Amino acid sequence: MTLSINDLTDSDGIFLVRLARKAIEEFILRKEKIAPPKDTPKKLFKKAGAFVTLNKIVNGSEELRGCIGYIIPVKPLVETVIEVAIAAAVEDPRFPPLSKDELDKIIVEVTVLTPPQKIEVKKPEDYLRKIIIGRDGLVLRYGPFSGTLLPQVPVEYGWNVEEFLDNLCIKAGLVPGCWKDLNVEIYSYQGIIWKEENPRGSVIRVDLTKITKKRK
Repeated sequence: MTLSINDLTDSDGIFLVRLARKAIEEFILRKEKIAPPKDTPKKLFKKAGAFVTLNKIVNGSEELRGCIGYIIPVKPLVETVIEVAIAAAVEDPRFPPLSKDELDKIIVEVTVLTPPQKIEVKKPEDYLRKIIIGRDGLVLRYGPFSGTLLPQVPVEYGWNVEEFLDNLCIKAGLVPGCWKDLNVEIYSYQGIIWKEENPRGSVIRVDLTKITKKRK
């Protein structure tokens, strides 16, 4: 059974972020993969896609340190978060494995996703009005090429929709502007984001729409 993200509360989000950190720390410190805790809410055993993002505090700012996840709901959410938290820490090919010394410097973030839906358009320009910054994450598929960018990425970089699409093309290993080819398929999904305010600190829900409005 697939989980609706609308059924998730902030208490669930706090649980998932704490779970992700525990999974990371147990693996880094003891090389052990934790099992779902006994007090896991039953709804978190429903399937859902999720990403875990790690940001490292460097000179007072957050810098990406790892991000791995599943777009498609293939496993129970609680198991997905454990698995991708560990993967974000030690398997992201863009970074070396997280060290013990970095555990006190990372901020853990969990994004729970809706299943992606294809954006139907008659002409490429239609994407520009159908995609909303701060609401949508995107998946691009074209033959053997694919890539995704989470909803928070264009907000963090201050991109407009066209820049979002161009960078999605790059993420998929294609050239900017490839989204204008109607043979390229674009899917959108939404997410709920919770993150630590600081390493091991309070967990908050991130409202991307408020950040987007402040920048306009």
